[in-house]
Formats: sequence, structure tokens, C-alpha cells
Amino acid sequence: MPDDVLAPAALNRALLARQHLLARAPGTQGTQGTQGTPGAAEAMVAHLVGMQAQNPRSPYVALWSRLEGFSADDLSRRVEDRSVSRIACLRGTIHLVTRQDAVVLPALTLPVQLAQLRANAEHGAVLRSLDLSLLAAVARDLVEEEPRTPVELGLAMASRWPGVAPAALALAARGTLPLVQVTPRGLWRRSGATRWTTVRAWLGAEEEPVDQEGQAAALESLTLRYLAAFGPASVADLQRWCGLTGLGPVVERLRDRLVVFRAEQTAAGRRGRELFDLPDAPRPDASTPAPVRLLADFDNLTLSHADRTRVVSDAHRRRLASPNGVAPGPVLIDGRVAGTWAVSSGRAAGAHRTDASAPVRAALVVTPLEPLTAAQTDAVRSEAEAMVCFVADDATEHRVEVLAAAP
Repeated sequence: MPDDVLAPAALNRALLARQHLLARAPGTQGTQGTQGTPGAAEAMVAHLVGMQAQNPRSPYVALWSRLEGFSADDLSRRVEDRSVSRIACLRGTIHLVTRQDAVVLPALTLPVQLAQLRANAEHGAVLRSLDLSLLAAVARDLVEEEPRTPVELGLAMASRWPGVAPAALALAARGTLPLVQVTPRGLWRRSGATRWTTVRAWLGAEEEPVDQEGQAAALESLTLRYLAAFGPASVADLQRWCGLTGLGPVVERLRDRLVVFRAEQTAAGRRGRELFDLPDAPRPDASTPAPVRLLADFDNLTLSHADRTRVVSDAHRRRLASPNGVAPGPVLIDGRVAGTWAVSSGRAAGAHRTDASAPVRAALVVTPLEPLTAAQTDAVRSEAEAMVCFVADDATEHRVEVLAAAP
């Protein structure tokens, strides 16, 4: 029997449903008198298998777009009580993950980080010559003694490796140890330098080595969780999301538990890729309405597939890229990236920056990547007005501007 073919629009709606971007999930507080869901923020972080978080504020924005009645305190409290933590794992990037995932994911994705160390353009050559096991042991002792910044850690290790740049030593520690970024960094409206300690020291959880059988089971679980949040998806999509390679055999072991679809044939007329999914996962009709949503910068919605055309065109995806690591937030219109947004804030013109009595003005500017209808503009403005009040909750005045699309 031939596999069912899923068009990009069908893949889009399936992805949005699982990401809770078609309809927000119940939040901790609830809305309009409805009962809230305790632990909703932590549960959403778990469902999404973490949220990319090199920008500490990104998960707050991402959750606001997915949870009804979400307040920043809902997540900030979970960061403070260590229910969720920021740590390098998927793709070797910083993610906000649950306590359980902070123990499991760094070990599972260690090959990704080791490969990145070896390939590092600036320090890779010297790192390939070091005993990384010894280096990790020395670094562990130092950060478990007290949390340290990357600079502090590198300098402390330099006495042991005097011929190696401290920055290279700190990079190696990050790539070989499960290092949590400790608070106050990651708390809402709090600032602080990146300071590292281990999962063991921060969470009191032992980082048990994973044997071959345990790793196989963990990879199967990870695959099923990925499909629940990002499917239907190909093996290449799965590998792009987590950064690991060679996951075809993992998917094959699960084939009898999955349903299989096909993507549309390629422009060259080749048969579409196999797409795997959970049997009972939501796959709404492609015509299901999709509301406007403003996403966080580096939202995993746009980063978790080898073929991202289900949510963003190749041309628009290039507009989201940034050479300096600072990216705008995407705007979804009818389920696809059709614009970007950014917020700026400051005290009123003429007021001294130290004058606490001067009003703080925040402006959210939407830059469409394609022409919008009047109805789309109104919907974007409505969502943006709510967003600017959330992200700039310290401002006394809020403004939204929707620019004309660039020609």
C-alpha cells in the first residue's frame, strides 16, 4: 500500500498543533475565570524537549506564545527552584530543559559537543592534542568548588596547561562536562554573567554513565518525544534537531510503532522523503485557521527540520539569519514566517537615563517580509500590542508599529 503524501500545508498545521501555536495550552493562571494548570510552564518545556535559550529571555517569549495567561513569574520561579535549567545539549546549543532532561540530554548529545570542539576553527587543533578526560576532571573540581565564569575557569586551569589559551580550556570544559548556567542569569528582569557549575552540584543528581543498551533506549525515547513535538518528520529532520548522526537504525527499530507518510515529490521529480509519526499525534486539516503568533528569536519551530519549508521559505529563512548571533523574532501569519519583530525601550527624550521618574517607552516594530492585507495587519497589531506589554512590562508607555513590506 503506498504511503500517504503530506503536502507542506498539512505538515505546517501538524507542527503548529504540536507546538501549541494553533491554540494556546492552558497556563498556570488560566484566563477569563478558567482553572489554571499548575506547572504548565515546566510541562511545556518538557513537551518541547527543551527550548533554545542562549538568549535567557527567549523561553519566556516562547512560552507566552504557547500558554494562556502565562506570566514571566511562572517560569522564573521554576528557574529559581531549579525545576528547569539552562545547559548545552541539543545541537551543542544552550537550551532550557527540565531537571530530568538536564541529567540525560547532555550525556546523550556529548558526541555533538566533542565534534564541535574538534572542528573549532580557533582552538580545535590544540584541543585535539589534549587529554580531555583529565581536563574535564580538573574543570569539574573547580566549578563544583564554586560556580565560575568562563574567564575565571580558563584562568584557573591555565596553571595546569600554561601553553594553552584560557579561552580554549574553558571551551573544552563546556564541551566535555554538563555545565549548568546558574542563577541569577535566566531569571526574569535579573542580570548576571554566565557562571558554570555541574549538574551534579546544581541539581544534586548523579550523572550516571550510559551503557550501550541504555543509550539505545534513551535515543528511542528521544525520537518519540521529538515526533510528538515536531512531527511528522524524516530521519534527516530528527538529526538536524538534535545534532546527532546515524539515527536511521533508531527509527527503524521504532518503525512498527509509527505511521509512515511521504513528503511531496521534489522539484526534480524524485520521490518524497519518508516521514515518520506517532499514530495518535494531531494532524489537523490543512485548511485549519492559524492565528498570528510572534515567536522568540531562535525558536526551535524554525530550527528543528532539515527541510524547514513547512514553516519558512528559503528566502525568508535567510532574512532570519544574523552574522552577529542576534536574530529578530519571527512573525507567523497563516502559520508561516511572514515577518520579523523587535522591541526597543528607553526613557523619554530629554530625560537623563538615571532619572527614575521619567517614563519608560517601549516600541515593538514589525517588519513584514511580504505584503499584508488589512485584516492581517490588524491581527498582527493586536498580537503585537499584547506582546510588547509582556516583554516590556517595566515600561510605562507601549507602542506598536507595523512597517510596510520591503519591495
